Parts: sequence; C-alpha cells; structure tokens
Amino acid sequence: MGIRSGTQYLEKLNSMRPHVVIDGQVVSENIADHPAFRNVARSYARLFDLQHDPEYADRLTYPSPSSGDRVNASFLVPRTVADLERRRAATTCWAEYSQGFLGRTGDYMNGCLTALSAAEQWFAQADPLFGENIRRYYEFCRENDLLTTHTLIPPQVNRSVSGSDQLGGQLSARITEERDDGIIINGARMLATNAPIADELLVFPSTLLRGTPEDAPYSFAFALPNDTEGLRYLCRTSLHNGGSIHDEPLASRFEEMDAVVVFDNVFVPNERIFMLGHPELCNGFYSETGAGALMTHQVVTRTLAKSEFFLGLAAELSEAIGIGGFQHIQEDLAELIQTVEIGKALMRASEVDATLNDDGVMLPRWATLNAARNWYPKVAQRFPQIIRKLSASGLMALPGEADLASAALPDIERYLQTKTLTGPERVQLFKLAHDASISGFSGRQALYEYFFFGDPVRMAGALVKSYDTTPVQARVREFLARTD
Repeated sequence: MGIRSGTQYLEKLNSMRPHVVIDGQVVSENIADHPAFRNVARSYARLFDLQHDPEYADRLTYPSPSSGDRVNASFLVPRTVADLERRRAATTCWAEYSQGFLGRTGDYMNGCLTALSAAEQWFAQADPLFGENIRRYYEFCRENDLLTTHTLIPPQVNRSVSGSDQLGGQLSARITEERDDGIIINGARMLATNAPIADELLVFPSTLLRGTPEDAPYSFAFALPNDTEGLRYLCRTSLHNGGSIHDEPLASRFEEMDAVVVFDNVFVPNERIFMLGHPELCNGFYSETGAGALMTHQVVTRTLAKSEFFLGLAAELSEAIGIGGFQHIQEDLAELIQTVEIGKALMRASEVDATLNDDGVMLPRWATLNAARNWYPKVAQRFPQIIRKLSASGLMALPGEADLASAALPDIERYLQTKTLTGPERVQLFKLAHDASISGFSGRQALYEYFFFGDPVRMAGALVKSYDTTPVQARVREFLARTD
C-alpha cells in the first residue's frame, strides 16, 4: 500500500470504534468529525497529503525495501550520515508545516520503531521472538503508513512509591494474566497525546522500574489497535475554544488531545508483544536499542522549527510597531537568534559525530542530543515571555474576526494600524501572538515542552551519570601536576 492520502487517513479514523470520553460524552464513531478532534485530524491529514505533493514527495518518502512502494522517510533505517540528514529533511518538512506545534507527528514514534526493528540482538536477550515481532510490526506500520502514539508513565497518584506499591499494585497498567495466546492487561497509564486520532497505541516500558521481581508485572512492551476492546481514553477538555483560524490560528489547527489510558481486561496477542518481564531490560529499552537517539533526533529537529517560528513572530511584531531600535528589544531578539543557532549547531554536531551501533544503525551522537533535550525545555519557556513583552497591551486590544465585517471596521482601520500594517493586518498578527503566548493553548505548549522527556531534575541527573568526564578531569589533574 505505501503512503496514505489525507482522505484515506480520515476514512480509516472514522471507521474505527474507540472508546473516547470527553466532556462527559463517550465518542465511539466518526472520531475525525467530532468538534474536539476535527481540526487537528485535518492538520494530520494535510501531513499525509504532503507525501504526495510533488514539491515535498522526494523529501518525505523513499522506496520500501520490501514492496517498492513509496513509504515515509521516517521509516528509513539510517546506515550513513547522509541517511540521518535525509531523515532530518523529512522531519523538517512536517515540522515547518506546523511551526513545531504538533508534537506527536508520526515521524516521532516511527523513529522509535525503526531503531527497535534493527535491534533483534538486544531483544534476543529476553526471547528472539520479541525481536521478530517488533520487526514485523515495524514493517506493518511502514507499509500501511500508520499513525502511532504511545503511553509511558503510571498515573500521578503517589510519586513517593513505585507503581507496584500504588493502591496495592492495582493502579498502574500491569499484567494480570498470562495465557498461551497472549496476556491480559489491567490498570492505567499516562499520557497518551493524540491517542483519539491515532491508528495504534504503543505501550512501551516505563524507564523508572526498579529492576526487582515485584516490577515484573509492569514490565512489557506491546502495540494495540486504537479501538481494542477494553481500551478507554479519558480526555481533557479541548483548548480550542471554537474560534476561527483568524481568531485562534494555532489552537484551531494544532490542538493535540492528551488522554489517560485505561486498560480493562485488555487482551494482547502474542504477535503484538515485544517484551514481557525483564525489568532490567525494560530500563534500557530506549538507550540500548538506539530508539532514544532517533526519537530525540526528530524532537530536536521539530523544536528547531518552533524556535525559528518564535524568532520570526518576534521580528514581525518588532517591525510592525516600530520597536526594533530599542536595545532591550534587540536583546530579546538576540536571545531568540542564539537559541535558533545553538539548536542548529547541536543538531549538526550530533550528525557529524554519528557512529554505527552493533546493529549497523547510524545513530546521532547521544551525548549531544542529550544535552539538547536538557537545554531546550528551559530556554523554550522564554518564548511566550518574549512575545508578551513585545506585544504588551496589544494582546488585549484585539477585536474578533466578526468585527472586521461589521460597522467597527473603520475604527479598526484607523486606530489599530501600525507602522507597517493596516488595522485588520495588525489584528491578525496579534491574534497569532495571543495564541502563542497567553492562550490556554500556549500554556499547554509550554508545559508540554518543559516535561516532554520527563522531570527536568531527573533528566539532569541522568545526563550527569551518562556523561564521561574522565578526559577533562584528567586534564585538570595533569595541569595541577605541572611544574613549569
């Protein structure tokens, strides 16, 4: 089959029968037409369509090694630095379409599956069948152009104890029965972003397992169709308030839903199981297979597109209202320029210093990507702050799109014009600034980026533990020993 069109994606989505709870309503059919999901589903449909667009097709696709059909470039197993660059070019194409605001585009988990598909030796430590299962599943997703999402962490109930100790071990998703043909899962997981409009749900290991026998029931990796019996999604309220593209330019397009996943006697057949038990292996699921490196390569590419968007928006605002000559504004613009250029440098350095792993997969340098994923969540918090500072009270002086077609238009044209924009143009630009800096949508984006890879304090600790400081320490000792 190969790459799908947007229409095929939406038709498949509407043919599924998931159990989605939102605002007191159970939605189980025509999910792509529900008001909470309709617009973002169509943004995703546009990404599928870009694969067929002659302008982008060569960047976004490559011939399948099995069928010869065109498939998405995020499924390309990188064997050379040029392959990494090709993967980045494809991710950049999608990321620039959404300005980096879509955090769960298919290339994110596709990168994970791609690395896992080549890590059969690692899976063989538990069971060779797991490696065969993940390879076949990767090929299934590649050849059918499926959109997957994932759920990772236990519910946020009592973080002072492990998942096996919460509510007597009955809270977190866990194996409650092992059968000859598969397993039964009960419990809950957080936080499945984009789950209602995905084809498949990936349930991969938490990285906080203690590696003890008590954690074995919580140690697994598997995949399920989104409408599997017993699978329920509990969604938050949408952050798109129903406004038009003019009034809510970001939320109306890119509002990805977040959901808690409930497993109620969910059956997982053997062929969809990729790991079972082995908490010590589950703790290395991302780091030892290369999955974390390819996933982070995609994320750094996406966040670079987002950094560039905020630089462009800040520059537009500065030019529009004539504040570019003020030094404190130039300082803010310089900060955004630095963020963009540092992001580019980290990305390129990770590729230039890439190495082949034992499975023959070319992986970008992990230490560099690890630094990038620790750095970006903090600097990204400055983006909305800078936009608020540049816009100031202009974020409050914003008539709606309906006012532009009313008797108020002459007042808008006269009193809301700027140095370079007409009144209606200024309203449109500042609506974008509003949605990027003070709306509910922007608040969720800031939280999402800050915790994207987990608790920043834990991440910092992991960075320190994984980074080899031996060479630089040796230099210091050598310097102290000098006598000249």
